[in-house]
Order: sequence, then structure tokens, then C-alpha cells
Amino acid sequence: MSNEFAGESCELGEPRWLTDREQRAWLAYMQATMLLEDHLDRQLQRDAGMPHLYYGLLVLLSRAPRRRMRMTVLAEQAKITRSRLSHAIARLEKNGWVRREECSSDKRGQNAILTDDGMRILEKAAPGHVAAVRGALFDRLTDEQVDQLATICQVMAEGLQPKGADLPWLR
Repeated sequence: MSNEFAGESCELGEPRWLTDREQRAWLAYMQATMLLEDHLDRQLQRDAGMPHLYYGLLVLLSRAPRRRMRMTVLAEQAKITRSRLSHAIARLEKNGWVRREECSSDKRGQNAILTDDGMRILEKAAPGHVAAVRGALFDRLTDEQVDQLATICQVMAEGLQPKGADLPWLR
């Protein structure tokens, strides 16, 4: 019996345990990503009163045409479930940073729209957030390492989103 994952098949049976080298890389990756997410979340909570997830949603909306995006597309781009997105958008609405409106082309759909207040809070939060990202990540890497990081992350993302996969944000 074979098992398919991300386009690679392997026989079921004895697991392919990580080598010492792979284990070191895995643990370093896990520690770094957890610490980075915590660092960015604390910075945004302190400086802008919002978690990193909310900041990311505001950024996505700010880049969308007319600062609006269909909720299903926003969930897909943010890589979160529709339920989690709905909760986050409700909180952003409560702050006056986002509003929802019915989709004119499909009465079942909704658009999330970044308000002027939301754009102002995003513009106010962005310099501190960029400084936190630079200080925690890019100022510590060489140009070559930045390119390697981008390549590694792209390969990982492509492998984790195979065509036709049942991903939570696509349901």
C-alpha cells in the first residue's frame, strides 16, 4: 500500500526518521518561527492593539482593488478557515477598521472592506511592524540567505498546497 503526500509516494511501514542534521534543522525552524510569530504579535499588540493575524488581514485588504475583497478570497489568501476569518472580521468591524457588505454579483457572498480608519491604523502600525520584521529577520541575514529563505519557503508552500487538496480555507 502506498501513501501520497505532496506528489511524493512512499511505502507504508517503517517511518523515515529524521537524520541528526534534519532534526537540528527542524528544531531550529520550529523555534525560530514560534519566536518570530510571538515577537511580531507582541509588537503589534503593544503598538497597535491588534494581533498579527488582524494586521495581516488589514494588509491584504489595503492591497486589494478599492480596498475590498470577497470573504472567501480573503480566507484563502490569509490561509485561515472561513469561521476564523468571520470572527476576526467581526472584531475588526467592532473597531471600525473593516466593514462588510453583500456581494453585488452573488447574494450569498460578502465583501470585507478596509475603512478609512482601518487604513489609518494600518499606516500608523506599519513602520513599527517593518522595524520588528527587519530587526528579527532581515538584518540578521545576508542577501544570499534572504534569497535562500525565499526559495525554501516557496518550495515548502507549493508542496503543502497541491492542486485539488482539501485545505481548510478552500472549504
